[in-house]
Amino acid sequence: MLWEIDVHPSTDQPDRDAQRLIESASATGFTVPAAATARGYLLESAALSREDVQRIATALVVDGVVERGVAAAVGDPALAAAPPSRFADDGSVRLITVLLKPGVMDPVSQSAEQAIAELGYPGVAVHTLRKVWVDGLDRDRAVRLAQTQLANDAIERFQLEPLSADHFTASSGYDFKLLRVELAGLDDAGLMRLSREGQLYLQLAEMQTIQAYFNELGRSPTDVELETIAQTWSEHCSHKTLAGRIAYRDGQREVRFENMLKETIFAATNELRRQWGDSDWCVSVFKDNAGIVRFDEHDNLCFKVETHNHPSALEPYGGANTGMGGVLRDTMGTGLGAKPICSTDVFCFAPPETPADSLPAGVLHPRRVMHGVVEGVRDYGNRMGIPTVNGAVCFDPRYLGNPLVFCGNVGLIPHAMSFKQPQPGDLIVAMGGRTGRDGIHGATFSSAELTSESESLSGGAVQIGNAIEQKKVLDALLTARDRGLFTAVTDCGAGGFSSAVGEMGEEIGAEVWLDKAPLKYQGLSYTEIWISEAQERMVLSVPEQHWAELQQVCADECVEATILGRFEPTGRLRLLYHGNQVADLPMDLLHNGRPPVVREAVYTPPTPAPLVAPARDDYTADLLAILGSLNVASKEWIIRQYDHEVQGGSVVKPLVGVGQRGPGDAAVVRPKLDSRRGLVVGCGINPRYGDLDPGAMAASAIDEAVRNCVAVGADPARIAVLDNFCWGDCEKPETLGALVRAAIACHDTALGLQTPFISGKDSLNNEFSHLDADGQRQTIAIPPTLLVSAMGQVDDVASCVTMDLKQAGSALYLVGHTLDELGGSHFALVGGLTGGVAPGLNAERARGLYTALHGAIGQGLVRACHDLSEGGLAVAAAEMAFAGGLGATLDIDAMGESASLAAPVRMFSESNARLLCEVNTADTDRFEAALAGFACTRIGEVTQPDELVIRSGDQVLVRSGIERLREAWAAPLRW
Repeated sequence: MLWEIDVHPSTDQPDRDAQRLIESASATGFTVPAAATARGYLLESAALSREDVQRIATALVVDGVVERGVAAAVGDPALAAAPPSRFADDGSVRLITVLLKPGVMDPVSQSAEQAIAELGYPGVAVHTLRKVWVDGLDRDRAVRLAQTQLANDAIERFQLEPLSADHFTASSGYDFKLLRVELAGLDDAGLMRLSREGQLYLQLAEMQTIQAYFNELGRSPTDVELETIAQTWSEHCSHKTLAGRIAYRDGQREVRFENMLKETIFAATNELRRQWGDSDWCVSVFKDNAGIVRFDEHDNLCFKVETHNHPSALEPYGGANTGMGGVLRDTMGTGLGAKPICSTDVFCFAPPETPADSLPAGVLHPRRVMHGVVEGVRDYGNRMGIPTVNGAVCFDPRYLGNPLVFCGNVGLIPHAMSFKQPQPGDLIVAMGGRTGRDGIHGATFSSAELTSESESLSGGAVQIGNAIEQKKVLDALLTARDRGLFTAVTDCGAGGFSSAVGEMGEEIGAEVWLDKAPLKYQGLSYTEIWISEAQERMVLSVPEQHWAELQQVCADECVEATILGRFEPTGRLRLLYHGNQVADLPMDLLHNGRPPVVREAVYTPPTPAPLVAPARDDYTADLLAILGSLNVASKEWIIRQYDHEVQGGSVVKPLVGVGQRGPGDAAVVRPKLDSRRGLVVGCGINPRYGDLDPGAMAASAIDEAVRNCVAVGADPARIAVLDNFCWGDCEKPETLGALVRAAIACHDTALGLQTPFISGKDSLNNEFSHLDADGQRQTIAIPPTLLVSAMGQVDDVASCVTMDLKQAGSALYLVGHTLDELGGSHFALVGGLTGGVAPGLNAERARGLYTALHGAIGQGLVRACHDLSEGGLAVAAAEMAFAGGLGATLDIDAMGESASLAAPVRMFSESNARLLCEVNTADTDRFEAALAGFACTRIGEVTQPDELVIRSGDQVLVRSGIERLREAWAAPLRW
């Protein structure tokens, strides 16, 4: 019997989901006169009576204070009836029902099944749905509304007819049949067709290598063998472009890299560690799921930032949700398991005001993408109890088909638990969620470009997360770690069991019994079990004598744990399904057999063009425009959805100042509440610089991330950074050339700032291909984008400072040199100006300046400090003023060596290594002495009148009340 419980807002309560639908549809040019919504639960059980269903509704599902419920058998007309209080006339009302597709994770249903069982009704299967009643739409427009606003075809289906039991069919079982893929005799075109149609996304040389290997064996590969090789060799898992051979030239030099990453970013860290010797504070870099550094005498910190771009383009909520879940598992799988302490997120979107009729086929509207991504990150972090404390959002039309979603996490791990090594004979244990079809081909899909057909071809690559399940896994994992019950752990990320077991067993060998894997439902083939990327799963290497105790630990937390096989010292990967061997591959082929490919990389700098800033008497309008530009404007709409107080360690929050009205530079967190030692998290990103010079963009991103940390009090001698490269098609020499130039700049800047890279991730092929109105194929490539995340440390969080002005009468100091660097600036963006020079960086001098400033902060000489980045001096001063509820007066003629620059350059240049500091007048001499030898100019003062005044001598260039400035900053994304 199939029952349904629908939950509606009470007649005296607003229908907020309906209101959001109407607003969202309107923002994309779609008028919905009236709407009503309900959430539904389908209950499948032959044992339930109508009275039982009503009891479940009353006791568990419906909040009788603000909700009303309708419970009936599926097909009952009462379930399709429009709520009469929401519509003047229900004669034109249409019902749209949205359900998850078969096989898609439904975490709400899992919680409901558990609660119903505890109520006394075991064995009830639950499925969730959403209902929307809309007025004034014909059938075609109702379908269009469902497609664009309600259902995502990657994971959901919808229908306009009332539900009936005929709409549901039971899943069928799986009859084993070993499948082989014939490679012998295929020509190059046939190999590449197989690569594309099989969603392997391997290159011709790789397909030829596989063909030759199996020809030599005299047999064809099984389907799961081919899938395993494709996953292991995928760009996502092997980083074969950046870690490969590259012949680079840029007009000034020609370089042949054998391994570009090792010879640039890795090399900088290795050189710094060599210089530091016994003072080296790096623990494990570029080897584990996250980079590890020393924190105190007992614990280390680890940090990882991942991307989840392609899945988020298809299904924003699920893509971002599992992006956050995945990076949390990276922390859990670092060493013998770290405890997640705090998270970060950075997003890159197309402008939300993009006209709906301009979208290519297969592209979701940016506003819908934004909502889904933010909600996905919010729900995973909040539900697991991990504070999200730092981030950024960038907007550019070129992110239309390929939004970028970066999720990061910092973890705390004891010194003794920071390394792992599986042992021969250890059991392979799967722990956590069950395996389903979600995430099939995720690793290979993420290595290819998106097209207008990606949603239909690769929708299975999208996963849906269950944060509650992962929280239970975390608790069980840390308990088992502290008892010493396993020798190694990693997460099931891209590639699922294939990646996790393949990597853990690389130096040993493994035998896996695929039929032992717990499944969400019947019907999965052995290949689907092996490569599924179903979420919330960890793989452990467990000595057999500890298995019983581990089982009990997991049972105590209601976590499933299953033996999948054993690490055998054979050097081979053997997969069995009910005793049938379905794969037998040497580990050496998987991890060392990929053919070396030399890629051409060429960088040709754009032709220099001057940027002439317009001269005018008043620049107030320019300042207001920059404050209101999407990159600079307040992200409070996002921040307020995240719990950044959970765990109780937050010190400097994302929003600071009077009433938390200003943007903090970096977050400060106490990971151990019995200690005043803190960690600092910041980031740097500005893709606009990359259009002028990707090397300058890379240096600026590193400097901004470090500068943000220094601004709140971090010790510049203990800041580590991570790189996340998101690029286009690197098979194009000019695209790869830009990336190599950025990597070289990362190397040089890291050495200059004495800032080690400890981890990183690349995401390539971020391009979207579609047919235009004339049937011509067009490609939208993202701008070259590098995110740099920084993790610093502070001895005593009580010494940290924030960016809001504190007291009238204080002096304002500009620290650092201002140069004529308006190229890629936000002044140029809002003014429609092109050309100019992107900000450069003298990294060695910047390091000295940051060390001196840190000393001044440590002496208590700095009341407020704010880095100068987007918008330059004028924007920094405005943000400090409205954050503190005070005014400020600045005289840009007091800028020392920079005083000869044009006024707009002095106000809006985004030169690196600059900060604006508030200093008590009684401390000015000591502050200037602390900064001796570096550019440090007293440029103004904090005032009681709540206005910002910027002048050049006697000429007032900017005058505005601070509330007007704050409103310009706060209004654009006040959703």
